[in-house]
Amino acid sequence: MQPTDTANPAYFHKVVDCQWACPAHTPVPEYIRLIGQGRYSDAYMVNWVSNVFPGILGRTCDRPCEPACRRARVEQSNGEHPEPVAICRLKRVAADMKDDVSRRMPKPAPRNGKRIACVGAGPASLTVARDLAPLGYEVTVFDGEAKAGGFIRTQIPRFRLPESVIDEETGYILDLGVAFRSGQRIESMRALLAQGFDAVFVGCGAPRGRDLDLPGRREAAPNIHIGIDWLASVSFGHVTGIGRRVVVLGGGNTAMDCCRSARRLGGAEVKVIVRSGFDEMKASPWEKEDAQHEGIPIINFHVPKSFEHSNGRLTGMKFDVVRAVYDERGRRSLVPTGEPEVLVECDDVLIAVGQENAFPWIERDSGIEFDQWGLPTLDAATFQSTLPNVFFGGDAAFGPKNIITAVAHGHEAAVSIDRLLHGEDIRRRPDPTTNLMSTKMGIHEWSYDNDTSNDPRFKVPWAKAEMALASIRVEVELGFDAATAFKEANRCLNCDVETVFTAPACIECDACVDVCPMDCISFTVDGDEPDLRKRLKAPALNLGQDLYVSGMLKTGRVMVKDEDVCLHCGLCAERCPTGAWDMQKFLLQPTQAGPKCRDARKDTRTLGVVA
Repeated sequence: MQPTDTANPAYFHKVVDCQWACPAHTPVPEYIRLIGQGRYSDAYMVNWVSNVFPGILGRTCDRPCEPACRRARVEQSNGEHPEPVAICRLKRVAADMKDDVSRRMPKPAPRNGKRIACVGAGPASLTVARDLAPLGYEVTVFDGEAKAGGFIRTQIPRFRLPESVIDEETGYILDLGVAFRSGQRIESMRALLAQGFDAVFVGCGAPRGRDLDLPGRREAAPNIHIGIDWLASVSFGHVTGIGRRVVVLGGGNTAMDCCRSARRLGGAEVKVIVRSGFDEMKASPWEKEDAQHEGIPIINFHVPKSFEHSNGRLTGMKFDVVRAVYDERGRRSLVPTGEPEVLVECDDVLIAVGQENAFPWIERDSGIEFDQWGLPTLDAATFQSTLPNVFFGGDAAFGPKNIITAVAHGHEAAVSIDRLLHGEDIRRRPDPTTNLMSTKMGIHEWSYDNDTSNDPRFKVPWAKAEMALASIRVEVELGFDAATAFKEANRCLNCDVETVFTAPACIECDACVDVCPMDCISFTVDGDEPDLRKRLKAPALNLGQDLYVSGMLKTGRVMVKDEDVCLHCGLCAERCPTGAWDMQKFLLQPTQAGPKCRDARKDTRTLGVVA
């Protein structure tokens, strides 16, 4: 194998599994260390730069970072039950325990003469506004609702996300000098472009919930509700009750919000019924667990067949019972089991089987092309549409995802807009800023806590059930207190403090091999990667993580380190007699809109833009 190019920003970034998995590449270990030190405001601001909504995401994020967490892999390799660090809930700690951070926010810059329109006030649009407003752009955000937040405000129940948190974090953005045009729903792209905006960002979400055209749908319509519309009505107080027996159709997070909301609005018998198997549901595992914790059964492998009704009133639903069958290519199909159809009696049905994009306000001759699924034709890296000054992001770009993905889209679109309006090629994406800094403070001392905690994951306390289920506005999760947050933060393995090897200093004494508690390090003859992975002290079976391979050593061998289950404990560096090993903190900051994202050789003054 060729020696590892550790100068490539992607190499050590990939070793920080949680940051690599986060769409916005939030530096997770960095802010967890700050929380462990009680520096909550600093931790909040580290989050804010990347994910924009720490308090919101600390309660509602889909947590792609946690399945990637190295802690779970390490515990699994030791035969323990894998439990990742509670990254998401620690994010909430930073938000809940911070001081007043308003003075640490960017200040509005003098106007640079360029005007940006953002359609929709959801997370993608607000991220674009947050990135561009401090640079002097005049950003106007249009939304049909009275307050900013988009689907964050309308679709996430208050028992999961208090409105005060939404108000606070959208307020930080609007206070940057962003013009918010509430109650102004855009009805025509052509009319919007005629207002002379230099660029338009469309972040209006996927506003249409899918329906089910089954027998009885029209006749029983008054008691059959589209999930996302129903949640919005609940959020705004238009709906305050529901029938005693409720069926929720769908297996995603929206279905989980629907069933838990129905439980609080009078649904004594609430059931979730899904076509797929329980493990195949799209809902996050913890969302399913929360629903079941509240006594809501999830019935799988039932395909809806009809809505039953009597005298115009819904009485129940019929289902076919199916099972999953897989062909030789692993493709699944649902086939009837032959069991009798099942009748589930109910008073109301909530349909949460997916969402669709709807752009009736964008004229089809506007220059913006759409694909066969009704999605805009976009450059996947720049989010630019076929009309060069119009960009899309969030659910409006590639269909429904989640908040953190929408934030990532917003950052990338802001870079594209900034480069476009400076006359630069938006397909050239700037490299991130990275550095490596030694944490050595002595022979056996480090500037980070390298004592690996053996604690299992700490549970977040809940409000008492009688209180939580009595009101839709009582927040269920109470969050960690300071003492528990400190202990949970200590479970982090500091994956951003990297083991850095200097081959010329190595005397091949193998002391590092002897001391390594995870058998990560081997000295062996070189070879092809598949062969080399099998010949290490502990076979490196996780192909998703790279091998760290040194250049040729004096004996003709190479040092090979399996990055997969390393504890970043620093014992190799402590034991090394020559300092060939060092523990160096790696910090990656993705380039956002602003001077750093532009070509240094260009003189932006020639474009009539104040940099």
